[in-house]
Amino acid sequence: MIRPNLVASASAVVALSLVAVGNAEAQSSRAWISGDHHIHSRWSVGWDTETDPPTAIKGGDAIYPIAMNATMARYYGLSWMVGTDHGGPNHSKVNREQAYPELLLSRKAVPEVVQFYAMEFDTPGADHSSMIMPHTHDEAEKLEELESSFAARDAWPRDPTRNTEPKMIEALEHMRDMDEPPVVIAHHPSRSADSIGVYGLDAPAEFRKWNNTAPNVAIGMEGAPGHQAVVFRATGDSVTPGPRGAYGRQPTMGGFDQMTARLGGFWDSMLGEGRHWWITANSDSHVNWREGGADFWPGEYSKTYVYADRAHDDILDGIRGGRVFVTLGDLVSELWVTAEAGGAEAGIGGELEVSSGSDVQISVRVLDPAGENSHGDSPEVRRVDVIIGEVHGHLDDPTVDTNPTTAILQRFTRSEWSRDGDYIVVNVTIPNVGQDMYVRVRGTNGDELEPENDPPTEDPWDDLWFYSNPIFLTVR
Repeated sequence: MIRPNLVASASAVVALSLVAVGNAEAQSSRAWISGDHHIHSRWSVGWDTETDPPTAIKGGDAIYPIAMNATMARYYGLSWMVGTDHGGPNHSKVNREQAYPELLLSRKAVPEVVQFYAMEFDTPGADHSSMIMPHTHDEAEKLEELESSFAARDAWPRDPTRNTEPKMIEALEHMRDMDEPPVVIAHHPSRSADSIGVYGLDAPAEFRKWNNTAPNVAIGMEGAPGHQAVVFRATGDSVTPGPRGAYGRQPTMGGFDQMTARLGGFWDSMLGEGRHWWITANSDSHVNWREGGADFWPGEYSKTYVYADRAHDDILDGIRGGRVFVTLGDLVSELWVTAEAGGAEAGIGGELEVSSGSDVQISVRVLDPAGENSHGDSPEVRRVDVIIGEVHGHLDDPTVDTNPTTAILQRFTRSEWSRDGDYIVVNVTIPNVGQDMYVRVRGTNGDELEPENDPPTEDPWDDLWFYSNPIFLTVR
């Protein structure tokens, strides 16, 4: 509503009205579109270390041309993808001079898939990350500058100071101040963890420092890592022992990293500080399982859905803004979570201001798609969990990885939800809200009340979950 004291003339009212109409039209074209932000091509190279500097070997790690990845992404229903080739000595030149021209050709060959320029950043002092560039005329030059200046392995001769946490903070400060900053998403954050809460290359204090430094850049982590087809490696479609996600120490939990999967764990501790720290899912595709690799094709198993228009800018805006849910095995294809109070509402990634003492209505609509997934199954949602937690501001101890206020508000099974056509519908009330809080939703096709450690013989198609990003409720 336009208030009279906010406008100075009738012409201003008209101008504001036109802007409102334009914004509504822009939002009306948005839909849940799926993608993958962690995909390797043949420009994730091997290295001949007998030369000085080492010589890049095309296809030495991942093997597919970029257009092949895009073609398979299209085949498996993706609308967008991010190529994330990782580095090594002078890899910034490989990216700029060889990978980027191939990306330009791929964009023309497979225009149905919105394709981003990016890399798997050799994160200083940490594990890898997606570094996704905004789509600009000088995207290649900007990525080359960032990789050559900050990537831990790009310098030759080797520079030990590159692989330090202070160097990452310097990199984030630089990215934060760019006119069009990239997005950084931490990869497989607990793959190097020894056990629950005993972290490796990535740790809670580190992620907090990243987010403090550049909250518009360091926006989240992989909730569900790639390499989920490791049990099928070179065996056809039969399962042989292997850790999902290549998590050889502390297993994944329902296909998700412990930092996400533990109720009241690290992710909830970040949300409890009010941080916009989002989760994603991806393939980490290098070599498909049918050809002896450990990977599904982009979109074959994991999907990250973004509520966005089919355009680079809006997709990246959706990722940065948390308008995201993730799913495994095509368990769901739409997830609408809405918080409503006093005539106002907010959706996934949003914030709703509520008066103290208000009741907040939470509505969940889930589309369990008809037909078969890429494994020939038609999995069914068996339970939907609505999860809440308190928001209390930043903690004094940055190593904390728990939020004791996180709880299941209510679990819903078939007998407890309703149907609206093809949609599963869940409604629940949070009464008398007097504290800032967040709401998030997850669901599964299984019977586990909480995701358990994945055994090395588990077929990933049998244990499927979906997760929404949160809605924040702010009491005024």
